[in-house]
Amino acid sequence: MPGPKTNERPGTRAVLRHSSISASKARQVLDLIRGEDVDRAGQILGSTPRQAAVAIGKVLASAVANAVHNDGLDAEDLYVSACYADEATTLKRWRPRARGRATRIRKRSCHVTVIVSRMDDDRLARRRAERDANQARRSRRVTESRRRADLSGRLTRRRVVQAEAEEARQAEAEADLDELQETELTDEEIVDIDVDAEAPEGDTVDEDEQNEVEHQEDADGEQDDADEEKDN
Repeated sequence: MPGPKTNERPGTRAVLRHSSISASKARQVLDLIRGEDVDRAGQILGSTPRQAAVAIGKVLASAVANAVHNDGLDAEDLYVSACYADEATTLKRWRPRARGRATRIRKRSCHVTVIVSRMDDDRLARRRAERDANQARRSRRVTESRRRADLSGRLTRRRVVQAEAEEARQAEAEADLDELQETELTDEEIVDIDVDAEAPEGDTVDEDEQNEVEHQEDADGEQDDADEEKDN
């Protein structure tokens, strides 16, 4: 028994007529999205490097808009129930060839039809369960990633604090060592200080000056003796 006719298929449809694409090229793209949900079909068309994918994407968006605004359906519950491309008019052109001959050029076109319908309850339940599971896994991954990031940040801050404390202790130790070196005196310095204390700088007498003073005293003594003999 033959299936339902194309114009009798249930669902909400959108049709692009007289598209300047051959039906064979459009069918290759339509086979990729047949039976897929609307979101997945849009992703497939967006990543397909075909000229027909752009036009079919617009037809799909129009079908979804018709289902939402005209039939009151939810866009997330829709899937591509049917899609096909029919032959349209073919423009015949001629190209001149050698020896007065001509070659026929066929500029083909097609009618693209996309039908979207609401998914059954079992499929919707499975889809919602998969979506909830994916969201739960994503939430766990995000939570674990944030926990690792927070732990790494705390460890980093702890290392920075420890490094700063160690630098402060080293700087304090160096300052104490410098102060101790400035105030500490060696044995030779202590001896020099004792000698300077016994002989103050103002009372020190040079050796040459001492000899000169003694010589002057001897000369004065001889002069006194000569003066006494002369008086006698």
